[in-house]
Amino acid sequence: MAANETRTRRLHRELQQLKTNALPGINVNEDISTSSLETWVINVDGASGTLYEEEQFQLQFKFPAKYPFDSPQVMFVGSNIPIHPHIYSNGHICLSILTDDWSPALSVQSVCLSVVSMLSSCKEKKLPPDNEFYVKTCSKNPKKTRWWYHDDTV
Repeated sequence: MAANETRTRRLHRELQQLKTNALPGINVNEDISTSSLETWVINVDGASGTLYEEEQFQLQFKFPAKYPFDSPQVMFVGSNIPIHPHIYSNGHICLSILTDDWSPALSVQSVCLSVVSMLSSCKEKKLPPDNEFYVKTCSKNPKKTRWWYHDDTV
């Protein structure tokens, strides 16, 4: 089976699962259709009882030709980017499962759950210490960043 066919079948299955078995606070933007599987926007609500309660965010997923064997490009988009020590003001997310620790067993839904979990465990809303420098010098594609995963306490 060609990589593109594998990707298409997998994305159709994941989209159907997201629409029929929606998790609380995670839902598919209505603009996604089975004819345009390249880019998805997923609406994510901050979990209740956390610093992000009642806030709404959008995660953009861009799927490479080799998905699910290659990770999607995932970043926050829109007017509300969470202020978090692992999220840059341009929406780039420093989360190992999006690069080094990606596995084809992961899905859009599991990535969304990981991001919500990361937000939920945050103790203080603050930008990464190198935010200004990173935003000025980074690639537009967060997957081209060589992340240094050194702090998993937030």
